[in-house]
Amino acid sequence: MTTLDIVANAQRMVAPGKGILAADESTGTIQKRLDSIDVPSTEESRRDYRQLLFTTAGAEAQISGVILYDETLRQSGSDGVPFSKLLWDKGILPGIKVDAGAKDLAGSRDEKVTEGLDGLRERLAEYVELGAAFTKWRAVIEIGASMPSRACLEANAHALARYAALSQEAGLVPIVEPEVLMDGGHDIERCAEVTEAALQLTFRELFKQNVVLEGMVLKPNMVVPGKSCEKQNSVREVAQMTVKILRRHVPSAVPGIAFLSGGQSEVEATAHLNEMNCLGAMPWELSFSYGRALQASALQAWRGKAENVPAAQAAFAHRAKMNGLARHGEYDSSMEPDAA
Repeated sequence: MTTLDIVANAQRMVAPGKGILAADESTGTIQKRLDSIDVPSTEESRRDYRQLLFTTAGAEAQISGVILYDETLRQSGSDGVPFSKLLWDKGILPGIKVDAGAKDLAGSRDEKVTEGLDGLRERLAEYVELGAAFTKWRAVIEIGASMPSRACLEANAHALARYAALSQEAGLVPIVEPEVLMDGGHDIERCAEVTEAALQLTFRELFKQNVVLEGMVLKPNMVVPGKSCEKQNSVREVAQMTVKILRRHVPSAVPGIAFLSGGQSEVEATAHLNEMNCLGAMPWELSFSYGRALQASALQAWRGKAENVPAAQAAFAHRAKMNGLARHGEYDSSMEPDAA
């Protein structure tokens, strides 16, 4: 695949009105999701759950791509059609999470660095054969009394850049995800400070590794106060602070920014995205790459029962539609089914 193809796919991933479904939960994480609805986590139950999401009628109107886990990319639906082919046939790009998770950073007691670069070139070649069009790598940055350290930020930025360069070499669009976690009691200003540092170092490293910015998608956190912070800022304040930081540090060559939801509720994540898209013209598309914020209602509606699939798909279709509207700044909370 040429650079032109990578650029075209990156633009397709952040097409107006569309966003990305993050369905790349690890086996351990998806087990927690299924435990919450009293469904045993088996290969079959995991397949059935992902299948109901992927086969939702009309979802392709708002979903441009789906991030898959290694197991899921290798799976087929109950009709024998590989999930990657099912998605391609619907006009949705299949992607794959390629990092090996956040591990303890040597020399630091509490910080993490994401691993998975060893053997990545060979794995990427296999994922291309399995039908993937893009990749994802997540860095985890925690805010604490003396965190993050410069060493943590630099190590994660370097790994993100090396991963992105390898992905583009393989003809795949990299989603670059430097996530500043919501956990903690820090205020929005502290989140802004750390997010700025993470973005600044990440783009410095991307430049060093000759990553084509037009052929990547950034997946950052929104700038929000910690979950246990006494002051929780308004939707407007979060939107303004987030856009302010992005304008400072994200080059306009990047085609789109697909936010992670980071533990926000479905409605919160949609409202924040909508507000940002109400702030006027941006140099990049402001999109979404949500996991729980697209799936939570669908999971609760499904509860592992075949007869509940239509209700679960309706819940997923609704969330996709709400976020599609938020991409144009046209969402309103009165559109929610439980609105007063």
